[in-house]
Amino acid sequence: MTGERRGKRIDDLPDWAKRLAKEYGATNLDDRQDIFFGSLVDRRSGLRKDDLIELLIDDRALRGDVDPWVRGMLLSVKQSAVEMLDENRQFRSIARDVIVEVRLVTHLRKSYIEDEELLTFEKEDMRRRSNVHEQAERQADGGSDDSHLWG
Repeated sequence: MTGERRGKRIDDLPDWAKRLAKEYGATNLDDRQDIFFGSLVDRRSGLRKDDLIELLIDDRALRGDVDPWVRGMLLSVKQSAVEMLDENRQFRSIARDVIVEVRLVTHLRKSYIEDEELLTFEKEDMRRRSNVHEQAERQADGGSDDSHLWG
């Protein structure tokens, strides 16, 4: 258990986090840190996609002598679950109801606004979702493609 973020360098991370960061391709974490103070426009904080995190699970949700800490890389946060790749490279979906604490070990991506790759992905994903939605509407209408016509 790390207890808190260890620093800006890969070598300052716990072993499991070093391994995941190196597999991810992260070499320098200097520009990935949170900024809590200063002008509002310049502040950056919060969980991001691909963050290395630790989750403390409520003991009542576990059986036996299972370690209550789950460590790994954040994949996504859903309405009712947190999805992550754990330190053993296993996909885990953990119900938000049983999470007691979330600890950020380090960010592997830049903040949302500064992350051009993530913004490009989001734009492409919106287009893809729009196309899937249009295709579903066409199929639901019996294959007719006259939804763009008036009258």
